[in-house]
Amino acid sequence: MSKKKKQAASSAAKAAPKGEKDNPVLLNELLSADTVKKLKAQAEELKKAEETRKEDIRKQEEEKKKQEQKRLENDFSYLLENSDPSWSKHK
Repeated sequence: MSKKKKQAASSAAKAAPKGEKDNPVLLNELLSADTVKKLKAQAEELKKAEETRKEDIRKQEEEKKKQEQKRLENDFSYLLENSDPSWSKHK
């Protein structure tokens, strides 16, 4: 039995050399420098596009809030319900 365990352990060690475990190959090492630059530029463009999209959404939401507030300010029942009941301050 001990011979079988030793043989299995030695065959596993031969299958995966230590050099590959210590230094894995990275993708940017496999690709050319030009391709890596193009990918980085494309990533930057996508980030900028995402930021502008989020900014546009935020501006639209602010505009909606402003319009809703303006509509509510013209609604007499809303003003009556949400006004301060203490009229002594406004004398």
